Amino acid sequence: MPATPFFRAAKNKYPLAHLTLIVSPSNKDAVLKNKYIDRVVVFNKKQHANPLQLSRFFSVLREEYDWVLVPVTVSISFTSNLMAGITKAKLKVGPNYLDGVFNESSFFFNKKINFDWRIHPDLNISERILDIVKPLGVEPAGYAPEVTFDAEDEIQAEKFLSKFEEYQSRLVVGLHTGAGKLPNRWYYKNFVKIIEELKEKYDACIYLTGSSADQPIISKIREELKFTVHEFIDKSIPEVAALISKSDLFITNDTGIMHVAGSTRTPQISLFGPTNPFVWAPMGVGKFFLHRSDIIDDITIKEVSELAGKILLQSPKMNKDV
Repeated sequence: MPATPFFRAAKNKYPLAHLTLIVSPSNKDAVLKNKYIDRVVVFNKKQHANPLQLSRFFSVLREEYDWVLVPVTVSISFTSNLMAGITKAKLKVGPNYLDGVFNESSFFFNKKINFDWRIHPDLNISERILDIVKPLGVEPAGYAPEVTFDAEDEIQAEKFLSKFEEYQSRLVVGLHTGAGKLPNRWYYKNFVKIIEELKEKYDACIYLTGSSADQPIISKIREELKFTVHEFIDKSIPEVAALISKSDLFITNDTGIMHVAGSTRTPQISLFGPTNPFVWAPMGVGKFFLHRSDIIDDITIKEVSELAGKILLQSPKMNKDV
């Protein structure tokens, strides 16, 4: 999702270009409906151990591409570089150095770019991703992430929201309380306190997003509460984006769903610990982050509550009689 500015810039410069994106299975959901991408090809290392599957994938790589680009933001991938080398593209673009570290597989490229963000350590990921195309004369066309959802996704979101009485006139707040990395998880009892305040002060419709991996945390939160909050669990990324887009506020740990929320216009509070928020927090109007130190629990309940209150007081639902 943070790679959207890259796709958008390419399409803006070359609107008739046909973009093929090769992704891992875990990233497929996030880009499958992206309006800037014409084709998504999944590279699954386990499946491609099968000779037939590998042959089909090899055929994709050997199609007639004009350009092949290998973006880099955090680390250099030999596998990605190898794929570029296998193609017959006239222009193969990829990293030569990353923050001073030489790419030993840079010989796969005929256009090599040095990436060095040590002098700009707070440069946002949405800006970093564009450094692969700027030397090719492709200019930025916006930095917002993009998760495209369709009418069916919106129907699913509306169906879920119908669980709340009079949800059209009440504030709707979503929270993502899990994260793949333990240091990125704000203490679950802090979320309990925030949920209780949102219910008491605003009578908000409150829901929790997550996957089955987040279920233990969600269960703990529900056990602490004296009222019901609904769960939107193991849904597709477009469905989650559709639901968040219909909300008045979304509060999230620093994790993948943070970027999904970042693709919507919904006001958002992202909670950060060890990760640099200037690099990873979503950019744009209504996108806020809180960060105190490398310890995420240094963020206080009061800080989150006060910021949430300021955001919700600006909601059209709170000002409908003004």
